[in-house]
Amino acid sequence: MELTERKKRILASVVDKYIETAEPVGSKYLANEAGLGCSSATIRNELAELVNMGYLEQPHTSAGRVPTPQGYRMYVNELMEKQRMSIEETEDLNARLSAKLDELDNTIDSISKLASQLTNYPALALTSAARSTIKRYDFIYVDANTIILVAMLSNNSVKNKLVHLPVSVDENLVMRLSSMFNASFTGISDEEITPQLINTTERASGDSIGLTSVIAAFAIESMSSDSATSAYIAGENRLLNHPEFRDPDKAHRLMNYLQSGGYILPPDATIEDTSEVRVLIGPENVAEELKDSSVIVTSYDAGDGTRGLIGIVGPTRMDYSIIAEKLSFLANGLSKRLSAGTSPVTGMHNKLIIKGDDSDR
Repeated sequence: MELTERKKRILASVVDKYIETAEPVGSKYLANEAGLGCSSATIRNELAELVNMGYLEQPHTSAGRVPTPQGYRMYVNELMEKQRMSIEETEDLNARLSAKLDELDNTIDSISKLASQLTNYPALALTSAARSTIKRYDFIYVDANTIILVAMLSNNSVKNKLVHLPVSVDENLVMRLSSMFNASFTGISDEEITPQLINTTERASGDSIGLTSVIAAFAIESMSSDSATSAYIAGENRLLNHPEFRDPDKAHRLMNYLQSGGYILPPDATIEDTSEVRVLIGPENVAEELKDSSVIVTSYDAGDGTRGLIGIVGPTRMDYSIIAEKLSFLANGLSKRLSAGTSPVTGMHNKLIIKGDDSDR
């Protein structure tokens, strides 16, 4: 069955009205108010076909229709009119953005709070720092069974670890490994510390006790922990303002998921994948707790080799166009301010593990 232009206009009208009212949309409204230029009978037939095609559903036999996730996806991809903020809204957002960044020293909790205030939905803000490498190793021989491993990273942070060995180690071996790690294991990523590189170093150093593998594991751990991620979410309670979450159990399930560190993008996704506004609708989301919700995200340049992400979580019945416009404007404003040589925003990547406080919600 073809999705004709008339069906598209009817679908767009249903979605627009449902976003506005949160009530099923009937053929009477569409015939009298939507300006479609066709009879009630024609509209009823088209609505029935849109239901059969999976774009709409009918909650009750006598009720109007509501969009399905497939209907929302068609709406977002092809039908919705792109919203533009007014000059007054643009000036207001600029002023609030500047005030927040000045007031809270560019921390990501301020960004999530502002995004939540602007949209009336829960908002999150995350950043992903450029990957660090190790630029220097120092190994301190304490005794035959104890050494201290020290690594200075490219961002000038320092990692160290006290290692107790089950066998005795010769101090000369520790010194040889220190020279070899500084020659071959600096300036590379953790993925480049391969079994082949470890085996080659073991043979060249005469390491028969596996100390090379212990040090390599420390190097990988140091680089991985330096890029460990955190994020802030604000405005979870705003879910209760929307009729879809009048059921306290449903609202609390989603709120608990967000507060406890649930992913809002697939675990293998990166912030670079969201350079433009990205919309995930209902079943497209990564977790069961998000299957009745939509997620809208975009990224920004946080300066100093760092990318950031801001996103909104809410019901599938949201005004996608205006939310996308506000997030895009906010991301562009952040990029201009934060990439101009200021220090990067604190915090990291995709998994939510730090909850913002309750102020300014």
